[in-house]
Amino acid sequence: MKASAGQRWAGRSVLLLGFAFLYLPILLLMVYSFNESRLATVWSGFSTKWYGELFRDRQILGAAWVSLKIAFWTACAATVLGTMAALVMTRFHRFPGKTAFGALITAPLVMPEVILGLSILLMLVSAGAMLGIPSKGVIAIWIAHVTLTLSFVTVVVSSRLQELDRSLEEAAMDLGANRLKVFFLITLPIIAPSLVSGWLLAFTLSLDDVVIASFLAGPDSTTLPIKVFSSVRLGLSPKINALATLMILIVSLGVVVGWWLTTRRERERKAA
Repeated sequence: MKASAGQRWAGRSVLLLGFAFLYLPILLLMVYSFNESRLATVWSGFSTKWYGELFRDRQILGAAWVSLKIAFWTACAATVLGTMAALVMTRFHRFPGKTAFGALITAPLVMPEVILGLSILLMLVSAGAMLGIPSKGVIAIWIAHVTLTLSFVTVVVSSRLQELDRSLEEAAMDLGANRLKVFFLITLPIIAPSLVSGWLLAFTLSLDDVVIASFLAGPDSTTLPIKVFSSVRLGLSPKINALATLMILIVSLGVVVGWWLTTRRERERKAA
């Protein structure tokens, strides 16, 4: 049954309103980043001076560097550990403690970040001295973020491994390849998109976190979200709008490049 013109118009209107609700505030933020006025909500003319002020603010740039550094190493560690956990969950069907292992891996998905941050802080305070790990600082935030993002990577990679055709691995082993060679030559290229997705998800979650980092941040390890929240409490500055605009442009560029590479690889695969 074909939809009438009125139904199509109503559907498009609802879709347009949904997109406007999601993206209109972001567009307004980007427009006001070019506002000449010091008041972030009063337009007084076009200017790019706040971008210059942003790049001269060493505190914001230092916080951004700390966040990027933590997010990068968090994503790398979470991807490696999450892939190992996913292999254990999907390849070893029965082993003692599998239920408890799965529950511990996925617990951060449903655990409030306040509890997670407080528990890791208490753990580092009590046991960090014996292990040589400071209770606050970059390393403490990195440990907490790996704990948080590990479960997300495990879920993403596990879903891809469950859909993997095991006959490809079995055929490679029948031809004489050992399990390690099969993993690197057969399994890893197939699950590579899920690894990239898990890495990006872990990177985004770590870069965006403010609750856990607020428990574990030290004097020299203030992350960018904490810096932004502390700046907003004193009054919204157009520099924050400029910072958000740059982050949106960088993320959009990364998405476009990733889409182009994926499309190009898919075309090459179909051509081959």
